[in-house]
Amino acid sequence: MKRICVYCGSRSGKRPEYTLAAHLLAKELALRSIGLVYGGAHIGVMGQLADAVLAQNGEVIGVIPQNLVDKEVAHYGLTDLKIVGSMHERKALMADLADGFIALPGGLGTLEELFEILTWAQLGLHRKPCGLLNIDGYYDGLVSFLDHAVDEQFVKPVDRSMLLIEKHPKQLLDAFSTYRAPSVEQWLGREAT
Repeated sequence: MKRICVYCGSRSGKRPEYTLAAHLLAKELALRSIGLVYGGAHIGVMGQLADAVLAQNGEVIGVIPQNLVDKEVAHYGLTDLKIVGSMHERKALMADLADGFIALPGGLGTLEELFEILTWAQLGLHRKPCGLLNIDGYYDGLVSFLDHAVDEQFVKPVDRSMLLIEKHPKQLLDAFSTYRAPSVEQWLGREAT
């Protein structure tokens, strides 16, 4: 793996464990010489993660839409900052640049990005690993909901298995290194998304 895209909060959250997790993930990425692709902001967990990767002399590519640059949240100290025209362009470019996807704690944007990229895997548009870092049980309710969706037959077990869940960055990256995507029929071409 050359780069991993990390989705995470533009806020720091209530607990210091969330930013600590960002720092631990940064160290694991550096140990494995894996670069970071993320949303390009200097605020919240996003900024903490980017700064921590940079402190480890790692590569950090930020992708941010112009309207967020205009709101002065862009991180200008990155290895590369790519400014795009829309949120859709942002997500597509982040997906193209990354070899896997991780969600740290975050809000609605984090969830939306995670579920879009997971849906792309379900549709056969990519075969890259997708994972949740479930820091201090932050995602317990979400994991329970996904299991419930399987029980209620709205999500296939094979599709649920595409989301790897761990509590520590090392274990998640270990799981990524051995991940083999299940065989799924490609429903759409990428241009249809």
